[in-house]
Amino acid sequence: MPFLDDNFLLSNDIARRLYHDYAEPQPILDYHCHLPAKDIAENRRFANLFEIWLEGDHYKWRAMRANGVPEKYITGDASPYEKFLAWARTVPYTLRNPLYQWTHLELQRYFEINELLDESTAPEIWKRANAVLAELGTHGILEKFRVQIVCTTDDPTDNLQFHRAIAKSNLKTRVLPAFRPDKALGIGAPGFENWIQELGTAANVDIRNLNGFLDALGKRHDDFHALGCRLSDHGLDHCFATPSSQNECAAIFDKARIAQRISEEQRTKFVSFMMLFFAQLDAEKGWTKQLHLGALRNVNSAARERIGPDTGYDTVGDFPQIRPLAAYLDLLARENALPRMILYNVNPADTFSFATLTGCYQEGDQPGKIQYGSAWWFLDQKEGISAQINALSNVGLLSRFIGMVTDSRSFMSYPRHEYFRRVLCDLVGRDVASGELPQDESLLRRFIEDICYRNAQAYLHLPA
Repeated sequence: MPFLDDNFLLSNDIARRLYHDYAEPQPILDYHCHLPAKDIAENRRFANLFEIWLEGDHYKWRAMRANGVPEKYITGDASPYEKFLAWARTVPYTLRNPLYQWTHLELQRYFEINELLDESTAPEIWKRANAVLAELGTHGILEKFRVQIVCTTDDPTDNLQFHRAIAKSNLKTRVLPAFRPDKALGIGAPGFENWIQELGTAANVDIRNLNGFLDALGKRHDDFHALGCRLSDHGLDHCFATPSSQNECAAIFDKARIAQRISEEQRTKFVSFMMLFFAQLDAEKGWTKQLHLGALRNVNSAARERIGPDTGYDTVGDFPQIRPLAAYLDLLARENALPRMILYNVNPADTFSFATLTGCYQEGDQPGKIQYGSAWWFLDQKEGISAQINALSNVGLLSRFIGMVTDSRSFMSYPRHEYFRRVLCDLVGRDVASGELPQDESLLRRFIEDICYRNAQAYLHLPA
């Protein structure tokens, strides 16, 4: 079969029809990403292929390091073209890594370039792609891929000026903030006191104690809501649900602020208290909470000192997940503070555990209230996507699944939705061909269209 033709990843006629007739026409609702709101507000035009493709892509950086590329050509001071050439030399070595397929899928979808990227084709591809980029800003990209809604990821201290600017623009895509208050959990960590000061300024609150801290966070939660925010998000190694009182946590907060060291037990109690507080805020406003669990971050301390944090030195963690996560969900249910929630795992060993746990806290008249989220980070490839779909199919209701997100900092990531939809349609198409699912066109059509778009649209309660 030809590489990356119209039937890429689609192994039979049924899968091809499901994708081309039902999945492909659906718009994109990208409810979790890390796109910079500033770039959208300013309709950024990228000067070259490096800026849009390599500037912050940890996946490519890791592959280049594994291929022996010096850091100068990854995050260092080499020129954009030199860094692009270093990536082009690496691409042939990524065979069977999903980066090889993603790279060429992106070249096709953004620039109509069908040639394979390597050192020999790099100069012409650089030239052709840059010519397209000169006429294609971030607004054009969102419209090109029929992205209806983007939910960014924003710190509570963000003044949201770029979101206000976007709301006043003529951009057809709705761009909404999402609340990421993880720095509020960093008690005792370097920079925590500075962050408190920034929070107080953003909320116009003089934070002198825990009550002031909670008041400031509540006001920022209100500010986000006023701009259309309906989702929050946490990225944690594992969840926290150790019982702790507000008075106890107030003392811990005061102790940390006067530069006294707090114990790990005290930190756990404080974080548990804050996680309950954030869930209460979300539940009161009808938001959806997302939990991204299990990554072990910045493990290469020497690289962190040289290059900085969050530069591609993360791995799958082996933290115990289910017991603390179940305790957290149970606490929220008992406190009547359980919002709609999406759970993401990064360790494949936790796949079936996460899928089954969601079934323990479904309640009320909201279908799929607790969601097992799409394959995340290191699992965001054909095998990981298939495993997530199969686990949810076996122990839950795939028909209520709210589908794919890019979870990306790159405007080049929208073909990931296509990639997911092709994998989904192939799995279903294989089941129909083998007689494991009926060849009922109306049933299959609703199933595919719901997962690709309509379920998320109905579930997230985003403002019209």
